[in-house]
Amino acid sequence: MFRSAFRSALLATTLLAGVGASAAHAENRLALVIGESAYRAVPSLPNPANDARAMTTLLTEAGFMVTTASDLSQRELNQKIGDFTAAIAAKGPDTVALVFYAGHGLQIDGENYLVPVDVDPKREADIPLQAIRLNDIINTLNSVPTRSRIVLLDACRNNPFPALNGTVGRGLALVDTKTGAPGTFLSYSTSPGAEAQDGQGADSPYTEALLTAARTPGLPIEQAFKQVRVAVNKATNGQQTPWESSSLTEDFRFVAATSPSDANAALPPVATASNASNTSAPVKRSVEQWKRDLQGKKPDVAHDMIVADGTLEAYEAFDVLFTQSQFAPEVSGWVTRQRKMLAWNEAVTINTVVSYRNFLALYPDTDLSITARTMMERLRFKPVAQPQVAALCTPSTPTGPSSPSSPAPAMKKVDIGPQQAPVVIQQQTPSVVIQPPPVIIKRVDVTPPHPIDVPVRPVPPRRDVGSIGSVNSGPQFRPTYRPMGLAFGGGGGMMGRPMMMGGGGFRRRF
Repeated sequence: MFRSAFRSALLATTLLAGVGASAAHAENRLALVIGESAYRAVPSLPNPANDARAMTTLLTEAGFMVTTASDLSQRELNQKIGDFTAAIAAKGPDTVALVFYAGHGLQIDGENYLVPVDVDPKREADIPLQAIRLNDIINTLNSVPTRSRIVLLDACRNNPFPALNGTVGRGLALVDTKTGAPGTFLSYSTSPGAEAQDGQGADSPYTEALLTAARTPGLPIEQAFKQVRVAVNKATNGQQTPWESSSLTEDFRFVAATSPSDANAALPPVATASNASNTSAPVKRSVEQWKRDLQGKKPDVAHDMIVADGTLEAYEAFDVLFTQSQFAPEVSGWVTRQRKMLAWNEAVTINTVVSYRNFLALYPDTDLSITARTMMERLRFKPVAQPQVAALCTPSTPTGPSSPSSPAPAMKKVDIGPQQAPVVIQQQTPSVVIQPPPVIIKRVDVTPPHPIDVPVRPVPPRRDVGSIGSVNSGPQFRPTYRPMGLAFGGGGGMMGRPMMMGGGGFRRRF
């Protein structure tokens, strides 16, 4: 019995330890790591190359097949992204694809661009031609089926191009992954609209914090980046706070749990004020709820809680409760910047003169004001498509050359005036084409190309009808003739004026 119990316990321990490892490596893992340091037109960045080497080691340990590249030109960077996407497609849909980029990044007209080392812009319009658009990278990754897509950007450093300093916004623009394909996790080294530091050590503050958090066994990626936010904020004295947007639908851990304690620690706890900084499943809370949670806390504890949460509601609650704390300027500045970037994202998404005018009404003098006014001018001079004028007469035949396969036209009723009985014409061939003009029709020519017999409904005799040709007036009037065509002249019978019907010599006056 003891031996049986021992075997059961050993089996359970082995299974528990192996579950985490197998869960972490059951899927295919591919990573592309890029470090852009040796810029040619501006001073080089010392840390991106170091960051790329350190991240390559971390991801290799985490079970990724890593492709590392440094100091890429625009053509080379595009080629690497294309090759990486092809490798993902070859591995199949059960693949986690991760891209890490360290280097310069800019926002132009609300779009984010990663900057290759060969960029040398003389004006703002050069960046879209020489750099790589972030949305293009994300869309390329979305083009192949994957389990998850993780994009980590240590790219929010200061703008190094003097010619652009007065015309582009600071940092990177906000990107909401929830509006795109699900399964994407996007992280910035600092919040939208802010600038990140390159760091004084071998690695940037963002990469250094990520190297520590990602190695924690069994830690879900959401909790790992909560720790990254707090660590970077403290290392930079509040000047830099990482930011992320997630639409992940699958659980992901860099390193699997290796023991029962790791597995228990990785379980998402209940979201309360005491453990809000460790919650893996995000729970949306209002400003009032955050006020209740933060009430009575010490400023430093409350500050760590809101930084780990990273939501506007948490920061707004702190901004109201701790106006006299040492963290007040940092938090107030974060709130103002986040509101501005949300308003800017809305203006760019709507992309109308009114949307940019509304943004300028709220933020008339910011780093994005020049861009907003530029976008308004472009929209004012953008040609507007003229609406199509609806035709007053719709023909029953096609408006192009008829073909043998075209169906025979239906009986068509032509109204030739309120005092004239309608004439029903049986068309024998589809070769007659009536092209509707875009204005009121004064003359309609429906003469067939060859003489045909057109049966005409007899018209009751009237006193003012005279005898013309072979047509007799009187009670026994039976107009029969072989017309050569039918024409409405002099404004047509539609206006009650004289009407001529040719081919048989028949005329009536009303």
